[in-house]
Amino acid sequence: MRRKLVAGNWKMHMTATEAVATVECFIKEIGSKDSADMVICPTFLSIPKVRELTKSTKIEIGAQDVFWMPKGAFTGQISAGMLRAAGCSYCIVGHSETRGRFGKLEIPAETVCHFGETDHTVNLKIGALLEHGIRPILCVGETQAERDASMTDAIITTQLEKALHSLDPTELDALVIAYEPVWAIGTGKVCDSLEAERVCGLVRSILEDLVGEGLARTCRVLYGGSVKASNAKELFSQPNIDGGLVGGASLDPKEFAAIVSSA
Repeated sequence: MRRKLVAGNWKMHMTATEAVATVECFIKEIGSKDSADMVICPTFLSIPKVRELTKSTKIEIGAQDVFWMPKGAFTGQISAGMLRAAGCSYCIVGHSETRGRFGKLEIPAETVCHFGETDHTVNLKIGALLEHGIRPILCVGETQAERDASMTDAIITTQLEKALHSLDPTELDALVIAYEPVWAIGTGKVCDSLEAERVCGLVRSILEDLVGEGLARTCRVLYGGSVKASNAKELFSQPNIDGGLVGGASLDPKEFAAIVSSA
């Protein structure tokens, strides 16, 4: 049976001081519960502080992105080796926001080109993470326009095929996949639990074709997109949904603890 996983993506929120206060409160709220795996993905600057606080707990630390090269003249980038040395055991890759695909656009449209992630760079990043023993949390998902055009299944298939292209299936046992419909991220909309289950089941079916039945059966598939304590239990009870990648709700330690408890 696949063990549930709940990961909190803090995005560009919280100073290191605020992160410490939030994690301290979360640790108190969650107590000794460990029936689900827990991951917190703070900003790069907060990783060392959060890691220090969680060392004696079951909470693991993740990063929100990574660069695929080990070192070099790449101003502003962070390598997988640096993340590993900082204590990260997970890393999000291919999030819709790094791809420039926003459910709710809060920046001028002409600046979206700053976010230039592609399926090819996602593939490179996964390879770099696996090389350093970090579990990738690969995000896939469709926009509202793509869903309205009945393209959801085709988009998910293409994103998975290109992200996993040429990677050795024997090294992918650490892979986690998060289905995050772009139209549900930061909008307050949530995918109907039965439809989320259908797409997560589709992810597992595509994985079977790409890397084999064994990995498809054991790979954890999460749902993300306006996950809250009020809807987490219903979502997480679906047979193909193995937990959640939680955005805004993970910034509230009591709310996040309640979501983890739902798993």
